[in-house]
Parts: sequence; structure tokens; C-alpha cells
Amino acid sequence: MKTHVKALVVGGGAVGTGIAYHLARAGWSDVMLLERDELTSGSTWHAAGLLPLFNMSYATSHIHDYSVKFYKTLEEETGLNAGFYVVGNLRMAQTQDRMDEYMLYASTAETVGIPYEWLTPAQIKERWPLVRTEDLKGAIYHPTDGYINPADVTQAMAKGARQRGVTIERRWQVDGYEWTGSEWKVSVTKMVEKGGNLVPSEETAVITAEHVVTATGNHAQRTAKLLGIKIPAIPVEHQYIVTEPDPALAEWRAAGNPEHPVLRDADAKWYVREERKGWILGPYEEGAPARFEYSVPDSFRADLFPLDLERIEEEYMSMIHRIPTTEELGLKDDFNGPICYTPDGNPLVGPAPGLRNMWLAEGFSFGITAAGGTGYYLAQMMVEGEAEIDMASLDPKRYGSWMTTEYAARKNEECYSHVYVLHHPDEEREACRPLRTGPAYDRQKAEGAQFGVVNGFERPNYYGPKDAPSNFDHESRSFRRGGWWQYAKDEAQAIRETAGLIDATAFAKHVITGPGAEAFLDWFTTNKLPKPGRINLTYALTGAGTTRTEYTILRETPEHWVLISSGAWHAYDRDNLLKAVEEKEPEFGRINVEDWTTRYGAFALAGPKSRDILKELIKDPAPDTALSNKRFPWLSCRNIELGMCPVVAVRVAYTGELGWELHHPIEFQNYLWDQLVAAGEKHGMKLVGARAQNWLRQEKSYRAFGTELGRDATPLEAGLDRFVDLDKDFHGKQAMLDKGIRSKCVTVLIDGPADADPWGREALYADGTKVGRLTSGGYSVAFAKSIGMGYVKPELAVPGQKLKVRMFDQLWDVEVTEDSPYDPTNAVIRVDG
Repeated sequence: MKTHVKALVVGGGAVGTGIAYHLARAGWSDVMLLERDELTSGSTWHAAGLLPLFNMSYATSHIHDYSVKFYKTLEEETGLNAGFYVVGNLRMAQTQDRMDEYMLYASTAETVGIPYEWLTPAQIKERWPLVRTEDLKGAIYHPTDGYINPADVTQAMAKGARQRGVTIERRWQVDGYEWTGSEWKVSVTKMVEKGGNLVPSEETAVITAEHVVTATGNHAQRTAKLLGIKIPAIPVEHQYIVTEPDPALAEWRAAGNPEHPVLRDADAKWYVREERKGWILGPYEEGAPARFEYSVPDSFRADLFPLDLERIEEEYMSMIHRIPTTEELGLKDDFNGPICYTPDGNPLVGPAPGLRNMWLAEGFSFGITAAGGTGYYLAQMMVEGEAEIDMASLDPKRYGSWMTTEYAARKNEECYSHVYVLHHPDEEREACRPLRTGPAYDRQKAEGAQFGVVNGFERPNYYGPKDAPSNFDHESRSFRRGGWWQYAKDEAQAIRETAGLIDATAFAKHVITGPGAEAFLDWFTTNKLPKPGRINLTYALTGAGTTRTEYTILRETPEHWVLISSGAWHAYDRDNLLKAVEEKEPEFGRINVEDWTTRYGAFALAGPKSRDILKELIKDPAPDTALSNKRFPWLSCRNIELGMCPVVAVRVAYTGELGWELHHPIEFQNYLWDQLVAAGEKHGMKLVGARAQNWLRQEKSYRAFGTELGRDATPLEAGLDRFVDLDKDFHGKQAMLDKGIRSKCVTVLIDGPADADPWGREALYADGTKVGRLTSGGYSVAFAKSIGMGYVKPELAVPGQKLKVRMFDQLWDVEVTEDSPYDPTNAVIRVDG
């Protein structure tokens, strides 16, 4: 066995073999894969092998699309039939809400280039007469996917990997990882059969590897312990049953009819496909338990759990309703095995937190569908520095160190049961909440706040009625303008006309000090550094020149810097910052990093009356001038006192109005909240949530990380030239310039449907050709119509350009506006007083 390789892949399921194959195809000739048992002996062996293209995530849609296309090429390359049955995928809808979901998904599919068709109930019945359709609204049909044999496709990828030079070793278990500063030392033990179990032998080895990728499936918790990190990938039981042959189906096929597509009745929470003239039923029921919360028992190999038919009785009966010929069929076989999940259902793909050259590929609930695409895009990240698509939404660091085993297990159970629940874009799932709360949480809740979750923190999305029932937000959700829409509209209007108070406590806040701080930040970020008492908006880049993070930098004193970034990306930003500091400290000198995220809260007060409100509270020798342009200019920061609360005030507003961010010691939060609410009441101030703020920032063309800003576009492509100082050297600069301008970010106004706004997932067209996509969407109170932001071909990024956007399977008129269509000269923000 080799003892030194460039890349070591740990795990021999579909995901691990897909990664090994693609690393070799990307040019890394010295790759090894280790499997503790036999290839496919984890969840791969009992997977149903479905290849669903349907996914609301842009990145995951790309991954699934690549896999489906790639698997069709494997036989020609390897000579092995991957067992791909391209029968199509029919996703049925019983309600209009479900059809709305499919139409929103179809918009995402178009941005990726995934083909689909719409079918009426009559068309479904005509094609597949065994399916009952009288209670359906319709269906979306993917003609290019179907199902595959998981063992066959894994073996085909393994053979393709071997042909490209990959070494595959079975029956070796990893027992330890040690980073030497330049490579990993991986301790392994040979496993042997003993009494039907797999046990360690006396044979051991140490493998050194420049890079390690873990794709350990159900064993992710063991991997986490060996690495000293947290991985919220915990398996959940998944059952499926196989019926005896169906005579009606046998007759249908004998008549020369094609195989049925994979059938999905999302409202009934199951999939069904043909299997040897019978049917496989796979339900996603309530009550499926998490398993192996701490580790997989040594005795558990290619094993299953006992079937729990009572738990899936409702789904079984609904299959009989949908396919009446199944009523008299007996059960031929059953499976109940562990399938790994994550709290949001998306896998964990990317660099491990706190570790160098350690890559995770864990938590795949649809691992067969994702295996090929994950290998392709992860190999790009490892070999080229970044993938061609933004993989940040799958980054393992989207869950911070606050995440616990109990949280992951309960959220994963919820995620399993939500596979077929309506995925409203405004959905906020209830499990494990509230968990992380700011001091003002109870006060906000008493005022009718309906909360969303950001990095585990409860944050008001909008304020509904004070006496709203507990299910108010759940019932307010929609694919169109939900029950919350009017509340958000009123809040946005208040900020434009009077004032609004927003809780921004979830912001990530890092304090940088030390003799090397200034030189480091100058290298780390794109913009000129602010002078003492000033702030700047700036960006940290990836090595590939794309946007890694957006920061507001506060320079309170010459030696004291505060980096403020998105609360949703706290652990992601912190990890990148600490790794960069570690790399550059020998060159620049000591650099201290303190995490003040939970030490300081933040409120944003914005609107024409915001200065008047603060004047009532500020303690200053000359309160009438303390907030004037002369003493407190735009884009500056000051230490002030509001009543008895010390505040770091920043004159900036994400809404584009006159306003301040008020950063305060967290223990003062309730006091400050009460003071602001009391002072604001006489000025017509409203409490405002994140949804109204999101609409308002689009009126100002303020880009947001995770939507307009990401690892697939440079700041120059995002139209942020004014925040990039090309006269200095900074990390990623040359790579950014080498990228050129492949597309441009624009703001658009939309004459759309009267009852809906875009969600930021829709495809844009010019003359019938797809030319770009939206990344954000919402409603503009300033223009009384829908608004959005997105990317188009550079030649179309011109104010006045007419485009179309697809919403609810129709094309609607779009016009590209100037940047910052509301108050383009920033006169409102700079107003004196």
C-alpha cells in the first residue's frame, strides 16, 4: 500500500468514488481512496438509486444536473453499465400551492438549463393509465432523469478512477489524523472478518497526504471526533418497500408500453417506481428517528433496521389510492436503513473549519444523485482554487461551533419529514427554536415579531399582530404574496417616510488589533482603509479573485479595527479570517483577532425622523449638533451615549435612508431598546423586520453576500469598482483582473403579476434567449412594483434595457435601471440636521 499521496479520499461509497475519479480527471495523478469495508457497503448499497433533478438550491441543482449527464457517459469510458434507466421523473401536484412550488422550481431549473415539461391530469392519464389523476392539478415532468443502480454506478466510477491512476484500498480504517504544518499523517488499521463482524487487526500504517477528503457517510460523527470539529451530519431511518408483481403492470409492459417514470406524489409524501413488474414505495413520513448520533456501532455493517409499517401506513394507503392496482399486492421485500441528513438538507462540501487541506463531503441525503457533481465541483475547488459555481451555500462552516449533537439530530429528523413538505421561499422551520436569542427577544415577540433564524439566532422577519396565534407565520407563507406581505410593506414605507428600528444583533463582529493589523487588512481587503473615526465598505477575495466576504470596516482609533459582516456567515468568515492571519502574521507582525459577535448587539435606526429620535436620547454638551453632518458625517463612527447606554454609532444605513447602526454592549440591549421605542413612538417609528430591509436595500442596489456576492463573481462583475483600489496590492487582485467581466450585476424593475414578486431565483430573457438570472427579488415601495437584482450578459447591463423574467410559467416585462434607482445621488442619506 502507498504511504504517501497527494490526495487521500476516505470513504468508498458513491460520493467518495466520485471525488476520487474527478480529482484524477482534473490532473492529480497520485490519489488514493480508503474504504473500511467494501465499496458501497454504507448507505450506497441500500439506496433506491433515484436521480431527482428537482432542487430549490442553485448550487445543488448544478450538482444534480452534472451527475445525471455524467452517469450517461460512464459505460463508454469504463465498459461497465452504470445501470441508468432514463425513464423520467413525474412529480404530481394535488393543490395549486404545489403547482406554484413547481413553477418556482422551474425558474431555478431554467437558470441551470434543466429540461422539464408541464402535464395536465388528462395528459398524465393518457400516458400512464394505471395512475389515478382526477384529484390532481397537474405535474412537472423531467424527461432526462430516472433511476440508477447505486452499486453499478459506484463500481463504474471506481473503475474509471483506477484507469486514471487512483489507488483503491479496501478494509482499511482511519484511526487518526495529524497535521504536521505541511501535510496530513493519517493512521490506519487493517480490518478483518471475525464472527461476521469487521474488527481491527494488528496491521497498521501511516499515510501522509497533502490533502484529505472525508466522505464517510454514516460515520461522520466518528470523523468529527477524530478531527476535533463538529459535523451536523447524522443519519435518519429511511424505509422503502417492494411489492409483489402487479398483474396490471405486467400486462401494460407486455403490450409494449414503456416503463413508468419515477412517480412522486409530493402531497402524499412518497415516491414510487417500477421494480421487476412490481413497485417500490419510498415514503418520507413523520416520526422517522435519527440514528447513530454519536457513532456507528462496530457490529453495524451493511445492515438494516426493523421495518415499522405502522409509521408509513398513511403513505402506503395513499399509494393504493394513486395506483389502485396495488391494493391486492403483497410485500416482497423491505428496507429500513440509515441515510445521512443535515439540518437544511444540503450536503456539507468544502474546507473543514479550522483545518488546512482537509475537505469534507458529508451529509448526503441524496448521495447517488449528488455523487458525480460533488466530485466534479469539489475537484475544481481543490485543484483550481474555486469551483465555477458558488459553493458557499454548501460550505460546512454554515453551522457554527454552537451546533450540538441534539440540535443536529432533531433538525435532521425535521428535515427528513420535510422532504415533501411545501418548500415556501419564506419558510421558517420550527424544530429546535427558539435557541439563540438576544436580550430583546421577549420584547420583540410581545410586539408581534415573527422570527426567522440566522446562524441559529432568532431575528424578526416582520411584525404581525400582537395577538397573532402561534401558527400565524406558518399560515402566512406562500409562493406569492403571503399573509406577511402587507406588514412588510408598511414597515418599508415607514422607513421611507418616518423611521424604523431593526434588530441587527446577528451581525458577525471581529476586532483586529496589533502592530501587524493595518498591513494585514490592507492586503486582506480590496478598498482603501478608512482613517480613524471613519468606515469603509470593502471585500475579501478568494485566491481565484472572486468575492469571499463583504465587510464594513470601522476604524475607531489608529490601532483598533472592527470588521462587521453577515451574521449568517459568522463561522465561515471567522475561519477564513483566522487562516489568513495565521498565514500572514510572520510577514506583517502580531495580529490579534477577537470575536465580539455575542458581546455586542446592534440596532439599525433609519428614516427621515431617525436623527430627531436620537436627539432625544443623546447625552452631549450640544445635543442639537451632535448628529449633524459637521460633527457626525456620513460614513463615520463615533462613541456616543444614548441615555445611560454606551454606543458605538455608525452613520450608515442598509436601507438607503438617513440612519445609524447602534452597536452596544449586549447587557445594555433591553435598556436601549426601551429608550428607542419610547422616543420613536412620537415620531411614527415602526418596528421593522428583515424582509422589509431586504426590499429597501434592493432599491439602493446594495449587493448582499450569498445572493449578488459570492465565489462565482468578482467585485468588478458585481459593479463594485468604487470599493476596489487597483493602486494597491491585495489578495486575489491579479486573479480578479484575469477573470475579466463575464457578466454584470444589475437592478431591474418588473411589471409582474399583481399577486406576486420574484424571489431571486428566476431566469432572465432577451428575445426569447436566456441571458441571465435574478439573485434577489421583492417589492419596491418607492416604485410600487416588483424589484430584483441579478446578473446578465455585460452588453445588456445598460439602463433602459428591456428584458423578460419568467414567473409562474409566464414571461413578464423587465427594465434595467440605473444603479441605486432610489435616491441615486445619496441626497437623503447625507441630509443635514
